[in-house]
Amino acid sequence: MPSIRVDGNDLFAIYAATKEARRLIIEEKRPVLIEAISYRVGDHSTSDFSERYRDEEEMKKWNELIAQFSSPIERLEKYMKKNGLYDEERTKKLRADAKKSVRDSLKAASTIRLPPIDELFKDVYEELPSHLIEQ
Repeated sequence: MPSIRVDGNDLFAIYAATKEARRLIIEEKRPVLIEAISYRVGDHSTSDFSERYRDEEEMKKWNELIAQFSSPIERLEKYMKKNGLYDEERTKKLRADAKKSVRDSLKAASTIRLPPIDELFKDVYEELPSHLIEQ
């Protein structure tokens, strides 16, 4: 299977890789793997503590690289500013609106009653495996 390795923090590189993968898929009628190299700088969630499985040296190296090349959002902003496509005030408003929307959605979701525990595996298994029944 053909594969394409690409800078996963570069929107335009991702676009070009995806376009090339699509071309290969259509012309050669086979799958293509896109390997987007990136680094998750934060924990997965509040219950994750990534320092347990990442050493300090690795994190330092990646943080230096990201500082040197910018985050994907910063890269795109720089490109847009350079090409006159960026409006600071509009971006501030969009970010504020997005934060408010997320907060409002979280607030609304927190009032919804959770389904009963018996519903946890509904539509997951045709027949519940014995180890789950046991639990």
